[in-house]
Amino acid sequence: MNGLRVIPTWRHGRERLYVCLPDGRNIAWYDREAARVTLLGADREEDVLEALGPFLTGPVSVGPPPVPTPAELTRLSLHPDDDLAPNRPGEALLIALDRDPGPAHRLRPDPRRRALTAEQAVGEALDRMDGAGWRTLHSVPLPGGDRIHHLFIGPGGLYAVHALYAHRQRVTVDGPRVGLGRHEPQPLLPRVRAGADRASYALTAEVRPVLVLVGASHVTVLAPPREVRVLTDGEVAGLAGLGAVLKPADVEALYAMARDRNTWARV
Repeated sequence: MNGLRVIPTWRHGRERLYVCLPDGRNIAWYDREAARVTLLGADREEDVLEALGPFLTGPVSVGPPPVPTPAELTRLSLHPDDDLAPNRPGEALLIALDRDPGPAHRLRPDPRRRALTAEQAVGEALDRMDGAGWRTLHSVPLPGGDRIHHLFIGPGGLYAVHALYAHRQRVTVDGPRVGLGRHEPQPLLPRVRAGADRASYALTAEVRPVLVLVGASHVTVLAPPREVRVLTDGEVAGLAGLGAVLKPADVEALYAMARDRNTWARV
């Protein structure tokens, strides 16, 4: 026996097994998910691997702690109140409904709840593409009370995604106007473009606008919209298949910048 102890812990939902000296000092840890043993000193590598032997589940990489990237340093220095990454899809609507649920009895459904349903559906679809090298931020606040529903960042570029509830309705897109059912068409697309333009200014990178129609029964395009990509919720996954524009390091750097609330303070 080499006198080392293995102590399992959980950090941020991930299991780590710390290897400790008899006096309690850590000299290494094993991250099961990353399949990596991190050593704080190379002189005890054999002893550490022997102690971890019963816990190892396959091949592992062994070495000193990796040097943090600039994006990781930015994230580590970010105050929790300024970090937008924990935002849930529809975060702003969830907070508004929690503060003011509205009357218990309504003749018509609360439009905020319909909007929330749309944002949650699109947000969940975007979040499922995280493993393909894409990053998503939800409810990005803009000065003046406006916000970007979802900011999608990945190999194929940056996209400001606006979700529109259109459950079982026929949707007509005519230039800048979008009509739902028999309702008067509204000039929605300029608003979607404006959000993308503000994001481009904040991130100093091209951000493309996307409108997602959630639950539409039929979509008719009378005049193709300028610059805005119009999708149904079933087509959202196709965004991940767009051609590579950004390198992984660029994606992480833009994501680190975008998740900082202060980035959006002057747009």
